Amino acid sequence: MITFKELLIDINACEEARLWASDRTIEEVLRDSWRGDWLLWLAKKLDLPLNKLTLAKARCAKTVIHLMKDQRSIDAVNIAEKFGLDECSLEELNAITSASAADAAAAAYASDAYASARKKNSQQTSDICVDILGELIIEAVNSRLTK
Repeated sequence: MITFKELLIDINACEEARLWASDRTIEEVLRDSWRGDWLLWLAKKLDLPLNKLTLAKARCAKTVIHLMKDQRSIDAVNIAEKFGLDECSLEELNAITSASAADAAAAAYASDAYASARKKNSQQTSDICVDILGELIIEAVNSRLTK
């Protein structure tokens, strides 16, 4: 049986995350988390269901949707949320989240406004991820730790 810290090493978590997690259990990590981006990364590495991961990403993006200037980015966030709620298909999601929309979202994310917002809403996005993905993360991590 391996520890959560060893799992983080095995899945190539960044050093900052490994040091922060230290000897915490996954339950303690989720309780104490303040980085939604780390939880999204972990959920992706654990291969959690795409709809749940997409819902968490969309809800995190919605915390800064008021800063989005490009309608393609806003549309992409809204359709991603619908996909996460099983209200549209993967084909519909892929149609709206074309490369151009992804490029617009990436450019907006890199802007100074987003940098400021990321710092301010880090805890908020962490809480969103714990709410949507927490139990799935715990199950997936514990399953890997007991192998």
